[in-house]
Amino acid sequence: MYNFNVRVYGLLINDNNEILISDEQEYGMRFTKFPGGGLEYGEGLIDGLKREFVEECNAEVEVLSHFYTTDFFIQSAFNDSQIISIYYIVKNTSELNLDIKTKVFDFDGEGDVLQAFRWVKLSKLDPEEITFPIDRHVAKLLIK
Repeated sequence: MYNFNVRVYGLLINDNNEILISDEQEYGMRFTKFPGGGLEYGEGLIDGLKREFVEECNAEVEVLSHFYTTDFFIQSAFNDSQIISIYYIVKNTSELNLDIKTKVFDFDGEGDVLQAFRWVKLSKLDPEEITFPIDRHVAKLLIK
């Protein structure tokens, strides 16, 4: 039996042409990605993305448009599942009350699960600074 891991991510771009990036520490590793995560059983894509933004960013978002869906094989970095990721352009409908950082992995506190957010100018977005292959591919598409 093959397992599929469906993930949904929001590309939140502000008025300064900056994209919101999440630096995280979990599962004994550090990674940089776009906000979002795994779909829960019984959940639709849009509902899952909205839930992820509330959980991660404490913010409500509106989905503006579909941006990209994985069109190549990629295995999860954490298990044997095949990753399918869907990316949407979103805008926040509530104020972002995040402690925005300027340095990579500038976490507050200590623990096994940590997260910090940064705004990165689209003109300075470097796909090589994004951890996972699908996110890296999306970063390249955003730059175009």
